[in-house]
Amino acid sequence: MSAEHRNVESLNLVGLQELKKNWGWFLALGVLLIVLGAVAIGRAWMVTLASMVFFGWLLIIAGVVEAVHSFWRQRNWSGFFLDLLTGVLYAVVGLLVVSNPLQTSAALTLLISMFLIFGGVIRIAAALSVRYPHWGWVLLHGIVQLALGVMIWRHWPVSGLWVIGFFIGIEMFCNGWTLVMLAMVGKKLPEVSVAASEAH
Repeated sequence: MSAEHRNVESLNLVGLQELKKNWGWFLALGVLLIVLGAVAIGRAWMVTLASMVFFGWLLIIAGVVEAVHSFWRQRNWSGFFLDLLTGVLYAVVGLLVVSNPLQTSAALTLLISMFLIFGGVIRIAAALSVRYPHWGWVLLHGIVQLALGVMIWRHWPVSGLWVIGFFIGIEMFCNGWTLVMLAMVGKKLPEVSVAASEAH
């Protein structure tokens, strides 16, 4: 066995032992994310508005930092006006988002709907034309994606109130379940020392 292969195995064992030692933290974080995800799904409109306001403030802060950077580096950098203009643009867009979170969420929801519709059509066309291995799953993915996009578009602009928050909640919920399953695997791992493995 080469030294490089032994090093990779040692790193893998270290990672597994860390997982076994800290499985409780993975479990606690997973349960917390599941609870938060369920709350986000149940209060999707609140999460949508909060995410829009948060996004707007991120743009404002980024714009201020960019503008300050342009003045700080103006003597040594030729892109002063471009940097300043970018910062002002970020800040203005951020202010628009913060002052109109409902309109922003509606616009982003329409954009998400278009991405889902076009992405679904492309997946369906690719699956039916190429027929590569497991093309049926790609076809199913495309159909679900297309149906979801059409559903969101049909209920727009009302869907702008809940879609983003719902997607955030689903992501948190699924991530939480992943961590819970990982914690269960970590709990059942046997105790193996890295030193003993290197000796073999």
